[in-house]
Amino acid sequence: MKATHRTLISRSRLQRRIAVLGKRISRDYRDKRPVLVGVLRGSFVFLADLIRAIDTPVEVDFISVGSYGDATASSGVVRLLQDLGTSIKGRHVILVEDIVDTGLTLHYLIDNLRTREPRSLAVCALLDKRVKRRVRVPLKYAGFVIPDRFVVGYGLDHAQLHRNIPHISWIEER
Repeated sequence: MKATHRTLISRSRLQRRIAVLGKRISRDYRDKRPVLVGVLRGSFVFLADLIRAIDTPVEVDFISVGSYGDATASSGVVRLLQDLGTSIKGRHVILVEDIVDTGLTLHYLIDNLRTREPRSLAVCALLDKRVKRRVRVPLKYAGFVIPDRFVVGYGLDHAQLHRNIPHISWIEER
């Protein structure tokens, strides 16, 4: 079976939407110096472009969790693989995700980070696959609502491949 890629969101659409998200975050966090926490590995490209679109001082840290392995569907079991290097107690935190589908990973992360007593905690997700949602999660900032397709590119992978595609594609099995 051969897989082909079909463009879902072009590079130019990604950049335009990220500019809008950056302006909203800049306005909402003016003079607050938030910590943007990127969820590795999929969010790193989005996070890099997002921080360049924010015109107020920000800090960056990373957290890594696993629930997919090499599969195209979440196992539902979330494991913390790498923790933050920064204390977020009393800080404004924006959790930056590449994609939210079932919501299980994000729910785990929100619960985990809340125990660290941030002053505020918001979520910014590039992609929102609402049709797959199993638990309700708050998205303050969302880039695009997408259909139920397995997507790659712009940092998102399948078995660690395709992260370098400069747009969002979905994989079509033939």
